[in-house]
Amino acid sequence: MSALPVIAITMGDPASIGPEIAVKALKNENIYKMCKPLIAGDAGVFEKIIAELDLGVAINRIEKPADARFEWGVIDILDLQNVDISRLEYGKIDAMCGEVSFRSVEKVIQLALAGEVDATVTGPINKKSINLAGHHFAGHTEIYAHYTGTRKYAMLLVEDHINVIHVSTHVSLRQACDLVKKDRILEVIELLHKGLISLGKTNLKIGVAGLNPHAGDNGLFGTEDEQEILPAVEEARSRGYDVEGPVPPDTMFAKAATGAYGGVVAMYHDQGHIPFKLAGFKWNAGKQQMESVKGVNITLGLPIIRTSVDHGTAFEIAGRGIASPDAMLLAIESAVQLSRYRSVNQ
Repeated sequence: MSALPVIAITMGDPASIGPEIAVKALKNENIYKMCKPLIAGDAGVFEKIIAELDLGVAINRIEKPADARFEWGVIDILDLQNVDISRLEYGKIDAMCGEVSFRSVEKVIQLALAGEVDATVTGPINKKSINLAGHHFAGHTEIYAHYTGTRKYAMLLVEDHINVIHVSTHVSLRQACDLVKKDRILEVIELLHKGLISLGKTNLKIGVAGLNPHAGDNGLFGTEDEQEILPAVEEARSRGYDVEGPVPPDTMFAKAATGAYGGVVAMYHDQGHIPFKLAGFKWNAGKQQMESVKGVNITLGLPIIRTSVDHGTAFEIAGRGIASPDAMLLAIESAVQLSRYRSVNQ
């Protein structure tokens, strides 16, 4: 790995805020002091958004990372040349945009597996558009797992105090309950522990949420807490992990918000995402828009590094110039941290 890690960023859905926040993040000179960033996507899309929003940066079209200049004020675009600009409409679900966003993800995965880049950062995609393009994945996490041949993986959301990993993510709530199993919970605890260390966290205490109200209340409200979650916690303790649980989630997240845990385990998607976004997303009621969106999505268990913004495409504000790059900046910073840790510990 070079003195500064090479970070490949996907543009996300071209009809979304993805290209805008990528450019805004790379307008920050500090990014070039910590890494060598490049973007995988269609250069024409970036020329369009830079001109329309008067973002004041130049573009360097490249065919491979070795051609990049990595110079602040000039954004290196690994040009996939796959967008018909005349057809591009902001805020629209479209198979063309799904194909484009999918191919940029595929490209950075290939580059990372080949060792041409040190880490990848993904912009927001629209799952419907990707599926319309014929790529039947539930999201980024599943795409990365498929193309890297990874079977044991999990989604970690990182914010100031609430660092939450999920036992299951993109499945129905009914399926999520069925997936609360001892072996999977133990696997996720171990992934979280390793992830906290690689992110440079010093608090390694882990809280594990219950599934049912009051964590089952001794079997009154379901048996999963006693039969699956508690045995996983006990096994984790026997392996030397500092773990507490099952903890009623309404209590656990209140404690996590004050730093009581280095990380927490959520049993399903919304159990973890709602408190995480409550902490990191700031809604301006007067302007009727998000004022700040902070949070990073990291896929743990992969052979390559993947971080991402933890927000969606925000089609309703695409092309308006008001999207916040906060989450993209944090995602890049996290990718750099993970790259440094991996370079030292490989």
